[in-house]
Amino acid sequence: MSRTSYDRFLTVFSPEGRLYQVEYAFKAISGSGHTAIAVRGKDTAVVITQKKVPDKLLDPDTITHLFSITPTIGCVMTGLIADARAQVMRARAEAAEFRYKYGYEITPDALARRMANINQVYTQRAGMRPLGIAMILIGIDPEFGPQCFKLDPAGYFVGYHATAAGQKQQEAMNHLEKKWKKLDSGRGADDAANAGKTLSRAEVIEMAIEAISTVHATDFKPDEVEIGIVSDSDEENPKTRGQWRVMDTAEIERHLLAYAEKD
Repeated sequence: MSRTSYDRFLTVFSPEGRLYQVEYAFKAISGSGHTAIAVRGKDTAVVITQKKVPDKLLDPDTITHLFSITPTIGCVMTGLIADARAQVMRARAEAAEFRYKYGYEITPDALARRMANINQVYTQRAGMRPLGIAMILIGIDPEFGPQCFKLDPAGYFVGYHATAAGQKQQEAMNHLEKKWKKLDSGRGADDAANAGKTLSRAEVIEMAIEAISTVHATDFKPDEVEIGIVSDSDEENPKTRGQWRVMDTAEIERHLLAYAEKD
């Protein structure tokens, strides 16, 4: 029996123990042509992704890969955008149900675990297909501070200090690892958690911009990237402190200029 026979059904394992349909869902993410990067520091978590407007007649304000789930949790979606919207709607429903049941907002890790459990069911039942998206969640946990989780179509989720998803995922991860090792006077490799706590709000934003610019070898214009942020920092506007928000073009331009001048 050839490989092609084993990728006909989602629920059938190949003799090597692989589920080809689930692997194809991962291909949909890397083939989407977008890169998303997330970095978290002492009091801030940031996501950045490319913004591509495929047609001049489209309204660019309606194109986004950044979504709000609760007032303090947001996400960046990489992959098939229609699947992403369906996943976001489900995440919002789960977060709303949690608040209704327990009387307080869901924490980023509880939401990540719940969404990963739902993704796992999609790899197990023949009547469904896995969603072709990677979801990176960021939010502020009242107990642990900024959080960053990545979910994949197989139902795996894990927390990160910094991560990437999409087209140039591996290059971006390598770049972030190198940067992390240099943190805290070169002690980043031995104690990644403490190294992350040395990063201020401005440094977190700069590291995210540097990573996406480096892997694409491009100086992005303000309308070519989207940045989402949650920050408890004193530098953050008191009105939006601790809240998820998407930066406007003027603010993105300021950060891009600051990064360009530093170079």
